[in-house]
Amino acid sequence: MTVSRAKAWEYAEGVLDTPRSRVPVTLRRGKSGVALLHRGRVLTRCYDSKVGRWGARFMAQALGVEVPEEGESVSASVSTGVLFRAISIASLDLRRASTHAILERMLEEAEFQRGGR
Repeated sequence: MTVSRAKAWEYAEGVLDTPRSRVPVTLRRGKSGVALLHRGRVLTRCYDSKVGRWGARFMAQALGVEVPEEGESVSASVSTGVLFRAISIASLDLRRASTHAILERMLEEAEFQRGGR
């Protein structure tokens, strides 16, 4: 049984409640899309659609990793600030031009928080 985005968001809020410099996360790609996990539980997901693949790519970029191949996973350890931005990016409706400025800003902030600048 898959976890709904609403249930995943409840868990994600709990993870983000306490600011931390390192939160272990895993980006897992399956047949239905890409899921972001913490301790085996779903934080958010991007479905296997054109927009979902865009979201997964940008979410991975915010985390500082590449989207894994189908059936593979990649792990990262990021701050709660970076994690918040990655989860938020996955929730953007990238079909709307008005969200592109928000996306660009979130990616810049995530890179800065990861120590990229």
